[in-house]
Amino acid sequence: METLPEQPAQRPLEGFLAPIESLVHEVIRHAGFELSFALRKGEPSGEELEVPEYVVDFSGPDADLLLEKNATLLNALEYVVLRAVRLEEAYFGKISFDCQDWRRLRAEELRLTAQMAAERVMETGDPFTLSPMSARERRMVHLALKDRPQVRTLSEGQGSERKVVIFPASPTARRR
Repeated sequence: METLPEQPAQRPLEGFLAPIESLVHEVIRHAGFELSFALRKGEPSGEELEVPEYVVDFSGPDADLLLEKNATLLNALEYVVLRAVRLEEAYFGKISFDCQDWRRLRAEELRLTAQMAAERVMETGDPFTLSPMSARERRMVHLALKDRPQVRTLSEGQGSERKVVIFPASPTARRR
C-alpha cells in the first residue's frame, strides 16, 4: 500500500507576527514615512462580519497618504508585506492593515450601499451593478445581503474591474 507524503506542519499564525513587524518597520524607515504602527489583537465590534485576529494599525503625520485613493497604498503595503513574509494561504484575512479605523468605516459604507442597492432592486426589479472593488470588499457585499431572500448577488468581470451585481431573487420580481 502506497503512503502519501506527510504535509508539512502549518506554522502558527503567531509565528508570522515578528517578521511582519520587522518588515513594516523597515519599509517605513526606508520609504521615509512619518508613521508609527502597533500590532494588536483584533477586537470584535458586534457588527463586523469578519474580524481579523491581528491588526497592524498605522498612525502619524503621513497616515493620510495611506488612505488616499480608497486606501490604495494601505492595501498595497498589506499585500506586499504579507506576501514577503510568505503568509500561508489559510491565514489570509486573519491579519489586516488599518489606519484611522478606515477598514471598519469602509465595511459600514459597503453594507449601507449594499442595503440601499438591494432596496432599489426590490422596488424596480432591475439588476444593480456596483463599482469595481477588491475581492475583500466584494465578499463584504455578498455577506451583507446573504440573509435577504428577495435578492441574489453575483461577481462579474475580470481582474481590477470585477464588480458585484445585485439581482432580484426571481426573474418575475419586476414591479413597474
